[in-house]
Amino acid sequence: EVTKGPNGEPGVVIVHVEACTHAHRALSQIRAAGGSPSIALNPHTPAEMVENVLDLVDHVLVMTVNPGFGGQKFIPTMTDKIRKIRKWIVDRGLDVDIEVDGGIKATKETIGACAEAGANCFIAGSGLFAYDDMAQGVKELTELALEGQGLK
Repeated sequence: EVTKGPNGEPGVVIVHVEACTHAHRALSQIRAAGGSPSIALNPHTPAEMVENVLDLVDHVLVMTVNPGFGGQKFIPTMTDKIRKIRKWIVDRGLDVDIEVDGGIKATKETIGACAEAGANCFIAGSGLFAYDDMAQGVKELTELALEGQGLK
């Protein structure tokens, strides 16, 4: 209930696969309570750990750095994981967003590569706050993401 928006829209609740012994149960309970269930996985965790819950989630969060603090360097091998998860989603006809978090900057090597691999939601903390003009940062990040997705 506390995650719901001002108009009652479901809030996103993210479960880290590494911390949740019973992901099916937790994600189902989130949905039953009106939330938007999501699953996250750390860089060392294989994509296969979320394969069997994709039909239960609205989002998959692929951590592209190890969680803990901002300013870390993007781990390029995460694009293979994104690509694999996107293929499963497409093959099953699911409507699931792939979000990435960690080291995302306005470069073809980070946001561009993630978008090309199949991510469609991006968290850019220090990558955005590096701009004096955040509007310019958002513009550059958006352009690179759209280009990576083949939409521009």
